[in-house]
Amino acid sequence: MRRAMRLRAERRQLMTARADVLAELKRLRLRVPQLTGALAATADGLVLASDTADAESVAALTAAALGVGVRLTEATGQGSFCELLVRGDRGYVATYAAGSSAVLTLLAEPRINVGRLHLEARRSGVRVGELVDGALERPENT
Repeated sequence: MRRAMRLRAERRQLMTARADVLAELKRLRLRVPQLTGALAATADGLVLASDTADAESVAALTAAALGVGVRLTEATGQGSFCELLVRGDRGYVATYAAGSSAVLTLLAEPRINVGRLHLEARRSGVRVGELVDGALERPENT
C-alpha cells in the first residue's frame, strides 16, 4: 500500500515537470531539424513528454533497451550507461541518459549528422535530467 502511494506521489511530481520537458524537446527539434520525433520518459517507461506518434510503445521499448544497455555496459566494465544508438535503413533511434530517473529518445532521418545529434541530444539530456530530478526532489505539496 505504501509503495503504491509513493509511486502515485512520484508520478504527480513528475507531471509537474511535463511542460518544461516538452519545451526542451521543442527547442531540441528547432536546433536539429532532421529529428522526426522526441520522447522523454522515466527509466521504467512512463512517458513524461513526447511529440512522436505511438509514444507509449516507444517508451516501453526504450525502457527495455535501457535495461539491456545498462547490463551490457556494466558487464563489460564500461561504467554507467550514457547512450545507445540504433541505425536502421530509414533512420536512427538514439537514447540518452537524462539525469538519474529519465531517458531521452530521439528519432532521426538517415541523413542526420550523427555528431551533431549527439552534441545537441547530450545537452538536452542534461536539461531534461535536471528538470525531472528536480521535480522528484521537491516536496509534493510545493
